[in-house]
Amino acid sequence: MTISRRDFLQTGSGLALAAATISVSGTAFAQSVDLDELLKPGPLGDKILGAEDAPVTIVEYASMTCGHCANFHEKTYPALKADYIDTGKVRFIFREFPLDAVAAAAFMLARSAPPEKYFEIIDIMFEEQRSWAFTDNPYNSLLNFSKQIGFTQESFEESLTNQGLLDAVNAVRDRGSNEFGVNSTPTFFVNGEKHSGALSVEQISEIIENEL
Repeated sequence: MTISRRDFLQTGSGLALAAATISVSGTAFAQSVDLDELLKPGPLGDKILGAEDAPVTIVEYASMTCGHCANFHEKTYPALKADYIDTGKVRFIFREFPLDAVAAAAFMLARSAPPEKYFEIIDIMFEEQRSWAFTDNPYNSLLNFSKQIGFTQESFEESLTNQGLLDAVNAVRDRGSNEFGVNSTPTFFVNGEKHSGALSVEQISEIIENEL
């Protein structure tokens, strides 16, 4: 199925509750996955920041309508990027794990934008999350938001009716769930070890330093 106005209207009123109940805030629990399997990219390819030969690889599974994910990207991610990604210590991979139709649509828009704009758009979406995700009419809210980042109504609707794109986004989510046990957002794998919740700067720094 494609993302439709009806999907938005039906899911919009429950987004805040879904994000609060499905997402987990807290610290890590020990569980590891096969790193080689984890690093195999999905059908759209991975979105990656940092040096290819960095000693630490972090894979984040996130949902664009997840409040904990927005909190991480607002409070922790800037320090993670400055101290570890930009310095060659961490290779960062960001993957789609939509919790609802609106989150899936947001990812579809980000994937439809010029590739070099992907992380910039993700950052803006998290910063402005409440203006487009938690409204009475998330379809129109996301449409209006999309125009601020370069979409027209035509390109917006073209993105959200791209069945192949939706299938690919969902495939990333389903593989994360079925193969790697992702059941909440944000979920991080640091060199294959699973950590759930919106980790603080101190928590993620400690995890990374233990790997260096």
